[in-house]
Amino acid sequence: MSSQCPIAIDPMVGDLAGETARLRAAGPVTKLELLGVPAWTVTDHSIARRLLTDTRLVKDIDEWSLWSSGVVTRQWPLIGMIDAGRSMFTVDGPEHRRLRAKTAQALAPRRLEELRPVIERLTAELLDDLAAAGADGAVVDLKQVFAYPLPMRVIGELMGVERADHPQLLEWYKAFFSVMTPQDERLAVIEAMDVYFTDLVRKKTAAPGDDLTSAFILADEGGDPLTEEEVIGNIKALVAAGHETTIGLIVNTVRSLLAEPEQLAKVLAGEVDWKQAIEETLRWDSPVTHLLMRFATEDITIGDTVIEKGDGVVMSYRAIGRDTVVHGETADDFDVTRATANRHLAFGYGPHICPGAALSRMEAAIALPALFARFPGLRLAVPDSELGNLPVLTQNDLAAFPVVLG
Repeated sequence: MSSQCPIAIDPMVGDLAGETARLRAAGPVTKLELLGVPAWTVTDHSIARRLLTDTRLVKDIDEWSLWSSGVVTRQWPLIGMIDAGRSMFTVDGPEHRRLRAKTAQALAPRRLEELRPVIERLTAELLDDLAAAGADGAVVDLKQVFAYPLPMRVIGELMGVERADHPQLLEWYKAFFSVMTPQDERLAVIEAMDVYFTDLVRKKTAAPGDDLTSAFILADEGGDPLTEEEVIGNIKALVAAGHETTIGLIVNTVRSLLAEPEQLAKVLAGEVDWKQAIEETLRWDSPVTHLLMRFATEDITIGDTVIEKGDGVVMSYRAIGRDTVVHGETADDFDVTRATANRHLAFGYGPHICPGAALSRMEAAIALPALFARFPGLRLAVPDSELGNLPVLTQNDLAAFPVVLG
């Protein structure tokens, strides 16, 4: 690597806007430091698109020089996000297509439409819970009561996970992502999740149901059925991605609209479609700040920068969404009328684009109008400046979102 001084990513997420600005100012491809570990990051839209389809960047952790040399070990707090077991998220090429095929079928447009009434029912249930919690003007945490459980219930229905298990899963994933969790405890959480999902897979193997877990077990794409390890890896990662991203999307959209009453009024009046507001949120305040990680199998030259063989590469999606070449000089502004709102990479790009992107959009497009229809006087209970992020280095996730329903 060059002598460029890396930008240290704040694990406590104390100033996300400032950090995004610093990354953008440092250049389209720059160095960062992730809890003491150096890597490259990309903040330029066009370069990100190119690299996300570059076969010289792979998911195989054994290509990472810091890992193969022993500099990075299992004690690094972020290792579980990279070395997460064999799944569609950790392999490339034909094997990636084989492991991803059944997910693509399960989340095809026709199947998603079949999920619509389920999402509408779950949304209505949680709006009732929200009304009860916020009765008589009480302050209620919109994230905890509404945005947090909804995606887990939806992905639980899809994967065949019992609702009684949702609170435990949410707590496990919360501990897994938080940089405040001691690494020994995080490793214990990973082991507990492995035990849980192994048990789930074996139960579904003995008695398959009409769910995606059973579909993975029964899949024979390309003539080779998925191994138990592959099924478990797919499920574990899908449950994580299937709820974390949507939580952030719902909360960040509500937050952005409450901060801009004139724009909210346009959406509520039907002048701007909810889908447009959702896309602008994905661009401007993406649920994923930094996506870990791909590894160079040979030197890759970008302008004057050389990403050397064995280097790790991160995609900083929040910074990419502020690219002025794509979105103009007002890229730092939230604007639901923006013509380029849907030109973002919040769900990735290329072969590894998020398989649940359409599901996340559908959940938000159902939940958000229903929320404001039920509570048109919804407002923040504290100044926006007092809201703080969870100490999660990769996710754009508020610790709490206190509101008054009005």
